[in-house]
Amino acid sequence: MKESALPVRTQDASFHDMMAEQLRHAPWLALSLVVHAVVLLVVWLLLPPQEARGVENHAMVTPAAEPIEPPTEQPIEQPKVEPTEPQIVENVPTEIPTEDPTDTKDAGEVTGDDSPTLSAFTSNQWSTAVGIGSGCTGKGLKGEGGRGHRGPVGNPINPTLDRALDWLARHQDQDGRWDCDQFMKHDASGEPCDGAGNPVHDVGVTALALMAFLGDGHTMRQGRYRDTVRGAVRWLREQQDPNGRFGPAASSDFIYDHAIAAYAMSEAYGLSQYSLLAPVAQRGIDYLQAHRNPYGAWRYQPRDGDNDTSVTCWCIMALTSGRHWGLTVDSNALAMATTFLDSCTTPDGRCGYSRAGQPSARKVGDQETRFPAERTEALTAAGLFARFCLGQDPKEKDCMRAAADRLVAQRPNWDTKAGTIDHYYWYYGSYALFQIGGNAWREWSKALTPAVLKTQRTDGNANGSWDPIDAWGEDGGRVYSTAILALTLEAYFRYTRLVPAAK
Repeated sequence: MKESALPVRTQDASFHDMMAEQLRHAPWLALSLVVHAVVLLVVWLLLPPQEARGVENHAMVTPAAEPIEPPTEQPIEQPKVEPTEPQIVENVPTEIPTEDPTDTKDAGEVTGDDSPTLSAFTSNQWSTAVGIGSGCTGKGLKGEGGRGHRGPVGNPINPTLDRALDWLARHQDQDGRWDCDQFMKHDASGEPCDGAGNPVHDVGVTALALMAFLGDGHTMRQGRYRDTVRGAVRWLREQQDPNGRFGPAASSDFIYDHAIAAYAMSEAYGLSQYSLLAPVAQRGIDYLQAHRNPYGAWRYQPRDGDNDTSVTCWCIMALTSGRHWGLTVDSNALAMATTFLDSCTTPDGRCGYSRAGQPSARKVGDQETRFPAERTEALTAAGLFARFCLGQDPKEKDCMRAAADRLVAQRPNWDTKAGTIDHYYWYYGSYALFQIGGNAWREWSKALTPAVLKTQRTDGNANGSWDPIDAWGEDGGRVYSTAILALTLEAYFRYTRLVPAAK
């Protein structure tokens, strides 16, 4: 047998026997397998388990035929007072905002048929001696610019009032105020208007002009003069100091300007249903209440013990308006004002300046010569209307009926030589006698036609205004005379009667 021949196995070797044989000859192979197994185990432990993945659907993105607009919020429908109704934004509390398509809380209940906005002097609800409804208030103005209450087409008041508001709008400054002595700067061509007033009364005349627009139904939300209203409100708000006073105490009678501004701001807040004005209006009311004399009423300086009917009546209107619109008003202030009016009123109905029987105030010199105090019943008229605001009824107060008789006996008369022109008197007399109604109102109303309707300027840049040649024209100027006579004409429709009219 050759030496190279393979040994003959008597039994076939198993796979395990062969592997063991190989491992005996190659220990390094076993070590390698162990190391690899350990490494794989470590890697498996360190890697996080993968979640089962679902089937993914893939789509090819292709350009759309037309761009897709993102969804937009639909604005809340506003009253149809104009082709489009602006919305008011309430972004920053320190500014007067302009638009807010979602402002429903401040807007109140507004319907598409121009439901009337309640004014603080338009309620026909006669209540107790404490007040009339929530104040001296009434049904308000509706429709486009208040025309729903002006009366039928052809009423001579309509074009007269239109011209007056147009003149005021054309002479408003860009910042929203009416410049008492420089308003004629807006007369770009032609002969500029004359009739400058005293610049210390910018706050007062701006407030009067604002109320003329509010009285015709224009608010911060509606009416073709809403931008005019917004500008005036914004400017007045900027004139308010931290104590609540509108404007500086630049004149001895600055409280007139503040009281009229407080009244106007309360009306602007309520009629526009604009909550951001609430603190502005409240601060104005608060300043008036802090200014009042203890156990008394109001005059020029705060708490100095002096009272007068003229200032007090403006304060009464401001406070009754504020009370109607939910502002905080001290009822004791109105009670003390009532006591003061009683102390100034004679049995024959005349209301005096600071005591019973005293005539209206006049400045010493040219004013008292040209406009004698005995030619006016301005304070009697103011006191009579204030009594309506305070909740008094002429059926129960003899002095109110006697006061109405005095007014009728001295009806409006535009006579420069006689010194009877007194726009302030005609304003209060119109509102007071409209409340009285009956023959008294008819006689007074007849006198307003030649005194007011026929004396409005219709020429050049003065078209729509009235010459400030009355007792207080040198103080308020042409802006004052135009604003207060526009308000006078609005007595026909601005407030409903608080008591049944006399026969």
